[in-house]
Amino acid sequence: MHQEPAKIYAIGDVHGMLFKLERLLDRIPFRSDRDLLVFVGDYVDRGPDSRGVIERLLQLMAQGIHVVCLRGNHEVMMENYLRDEEVEFFLVNGGATTVHSYSVGNEGGRCTVPEAHKNFLRGLKKFYETDDYLFVHAGFRPGVAVLDQSDDDVYWIRNEFIASDYDFGKKVIFGHTPFVKPFVDRRKIGIDTGAVYGNKLTCVCLPDEVFYSV
Repeated sequence: MHQEPAKIYAIGDVHGMLFKLERLLDRIPFRSDRDLLVFVGDYVDRGPDSRGVIERLLQLMAQGIHVVCLRGNHEVMMENYLRDEEVEFFLVNGGATTVHSYSVGNEGGRCTVPEAHKNFLRGLKKFYETDDYLFVHAGFRPGVAVLDQSDDDVYWIRNEFIASDYDFGKKVIFGHTPFVKPFVDRRKIGIDTGAVYGNKLTCVCLPDEVFYSV
């Protein structure tokens, strides 16, 4: 029988902003022996250090900290790029900065993604569920059971989910759509606050619903 964590700290879209992630990790009162860290996806693209962000997440996991990492639409695009699919779509949607972060210091400026980072991408979760919460990158389509949700909705949906009052049975914690401040209603909490656009990187502590931003 699994043991529920004392508290859950869910962190919004990082988008290569390693220095903000470091500051946020320093600020939250996370206890590695009893709490859970959940990242809702979009670790890469647009910001300057996508490689550093993934490396930092791997370090957290290597320390034995209970970390759950979800897949965001930008990880989907990066995986496609690594398979030589939809290359231009990736590059024009912020992927060029990711390619640069994996090219610095390489002979001929080659983009080289370590196997550990590829494994990280492959191992990301579509969504994560606890007794009280559902964590997802973009959201869920109202009226569709969680297990029946399409990849397109889980990674890309916006207004149809955000504007809906549909009850999925648990409060949904999501990222993807940037808000000036966290979006909170009785059914959902949005924690993408546009860190890569000059705004803040946000974490919500659950069940307290206390927010930390840097």
